[in-house]
Amino acid sequence: MRHNDFTDLTIVETWMEVEAHQFDSPVRAIVGQMIVNPIHGIAPDEKIIQSETEKLQNVLDVYEERLSKSKYLAGDNYTMADLNHIPYLVYFMRTPKANVISSRPHVNAWWADISSRPAAVKVAEEMNLFIRKVQEHKGVLVP
Repeated sequence: MRHNDFTDLTIVETWMEVEAHQFDSPVRAIVGQMIVNPIHGIAPDEKIIQSETEKLQNVLDVYEERLSKSKYLAGDNYTMADLNHIPYLVYFMRTPKANVISSRPHVNAWWADISSRPAAVKVAEEMNLFIRKVQEHKGVLVP
């Protein structure tokens, strides 16, 4: 993508907005319920998980359609629109709800691609360290 091409930049910005306003909230809620709450000894709320999973599935249906026509969300090039998804998806893919990604062939292929990139691998490594550190201190985050 040429960064001086207004149309390409607009597409990237659009998908970044979709991530921020449609994708992020349900993924955060599910991760919070299924990963963060148990670390702190709080039982996951199944009603929240179900409701947020339904919202996420609706968003992922749109992603599946888009990714059936292009390799990445904003087209054929990896952009910030894809990169922005990595942090929470790294956590999300460790939950039993990961099948909402893996059951969609184009979304799954996209995730396999973006999660194997050096930036994603680095994020995953750092998140693993963070989770271990929190678990070792029984939910008390230490510097």
